[in-house]
Amino acid sequence: MSLPQPDHGVLRKAQRGDERAFSIIVRAYQIPVYNYVLRMVGDRSLAEDLTQEVFLRVFQGLPRFSLRSKFTTWLFQVTKNRVLDELRATERRPRAVVDLDDIPPLEVVDAPFERLEAIDAVWRAVERLSVDLKMALLLRDVVGLSYGEIAESLEVTLATVKWRIWKAREDVQLALAREGIEVFEEREVPAAVAPVAAVATVPVLAPPALPAA
Repeated sequence: MSLPQPDHGVLRKAQRGDERAFSIIVRAYQIPVYNYVLRMVGDRSLAEDLTQEVFLRVFQGLPRFSLRSKFTTWLFQVTKNRVLDELRATERRPRAVVDLDDIPPLEVVDAPFERLEAIDAVWRAVERLSVDLKMALLLRDVVGLSYGEIAESLEVTLATVKWRIWKAREDVQLALAREGIEVFEEREVPAAVAPVAAVATVPVLAPPALPAA
């Protein structure tokens, strides 16, 4: 399900510097932005800081935003650029090991132990993907952007997006197969393109409170 676009009236007010209007936008999109950033950087505190910086950049850039464009596409383009900046700055430093208790819990009610193990295995496999593949997969299967929106956000062709998502899903499934885990539902399409989202409900984690500007 694709993210809804903000009300044009609210967006126009935010463009004129109305902090109350901008706070409405922040409340509407901070959860998907935060979850996406957290899955990319693997650190809760860093994700909180980056999410705040993303919305600061959005606030500063709103006066130049064209209302003819999709806001969510632009929002995740800003998010992508900030995440890539951070990853490039830290790529030579070892990443901190994240405790499973410190990442968004998947919403599973009364799930058997085997299914919980499978869910953890999915996220471990996603974590091992390259940055390009992970970004495309998360924007599709976690955030819910369309292929076209992802192409615009990542500033690549539609064909590239489709390939990256297919490749990411295939790599995840192959990683699970190596662990002897079969979690994807049988479909008429090839198993390699079964979405990660079929494994479990997308996590919804309340982000930290962010200032309006």
